[in-house]
Amino acid sequence: MAERGVEVSREAIWCWVIKCGPLIAANLHHNRPSPTGRGHLDEVVVRIGRRRMCLWRAVDDEGEVLDALVQKRRSKEAALKLLRPLLRKGGSHPQAIATDKLASYRAAMKVLNLQGRHRPGRMRDNNLAENSHFVIRRRDRKQQKFKSQGPAQRFLSSHGPIYNAFNLQPHLISRPDLRSLRRQANNAWAVVIRAA
Repeated sequence: MAERGVEVSREAIWCWVIKCGPLIAANLHHNRPSPTGRGHLDEVVVRIGRRRMCLWRAVDDEGEVLDALVQKRRSKEAALKLLRPLLRKGGSHPQAIATDKLASYRAAMKVLNLQGRHRPGRMRDNNLAENSHFVIRRRDRKQQKFKSQGPAQRFLSSHGPIYNAFNLQPHLISRPDLRSLRRQANNAWAVVIRAA
């Protein structure tokens, strides 16, 4: 809307996110290359409404957000609810999955028969997943906190693929390459918007 010079209210954008966000996210997800074989999982406690909820996130070793899930508990069932769709979407078992030492991960890996690929341990091994929470926390503060679990989950499911499309890490590449990648991201965005 900013490109077209149209001013819209926050409520209008929120309605647009609810209606079109899942379609755009699905289109972007289908056009992305498949993730690498190494994943990083992490959970963080957030306040949604007045309740403490757990935000689970999965990223690959390039920082691409694979999935986000809002759950009431940090349990084996919640870890399985995050891992099963990831394995289904990925099409094969990952080479390695780095997590912190939460027992829920160990129990879920045992159910899915991934104990040999599970790498629980040091904090620095899981920094990619830890750092991926910062973007959502910043966005959460700007939007004056999520009010309930459903809208938070809808937003996070749409935000991940859109964030992946525009997260170019400019400090790691040259200026001409950055301009080229931004142009590609904008072109992909234009195609996806037309399809939605």
